Amino acid sequence: TFVGINVAVKHKLGRSDLEGLNVAIQGIGNVGYRLARHLKEAGAKLWVYDVHQDQMDRAVAELGATPASADEILYLPVDVVAPCAMGAVLNDHSIPRLQARIVAGAANNLLEHPEHDAMLRDRGILYAPDFAINAGGIIDVFYERTGATPETVRAHVETIGDTLTEIFNRSDRSERPTGEIANELAEE
Repeated sequence: TFVGINVAVKHKLGRSDLEGLNVAIQGIGNVGYRLARHLKEAGAKLWVYDVHQDQMDRAVAELGATPASADEILYLPVDVVAPCAMGAVLNDHSIPRLQARIVAGAANNLLEHPEHDAMLRDRGILYAPDFAINAGGIIDVFYERTGATPETVRAHVETIGDTLTEIFNRSDRSERPTGEIANELAEE
């Protein structure tokens, strides 16, 4: 997911670094916390929410994150919203309220309905399709079974950036939503 956020930021914001980038992370469990740690190390400013107070407290204490409420985390005036907990958080109610220019998170099935993909595009929000950006999890599981080196895993995970770049570029060229393009690319 960190690799994907870097690519999305470069594509949408024209930035090659994350220094000073404002990121709201919904869900700061195992995956969300690791993402937050990578973002903090890259210089991003973090806002976090999790249903488990101890997870939020840890992110605040260890990463200097700012706590947010369940009602505000998706709607903060940030550059990136990273939903890393629940699916279907992008819907008729939430999309009109988003202030972020990028949605890129590790949670599965972020869109409540397929048409929400187009709704995000119509609002000028770059959506990194969940099954493309969070592919690192399944890549890691595969390599755990084969006994590959961490370098091999990392090299494969880095290709997520290439996949997302292809999705974003095809979306721009065709003026179609990124989720639609990601589905086509998966079928190819």
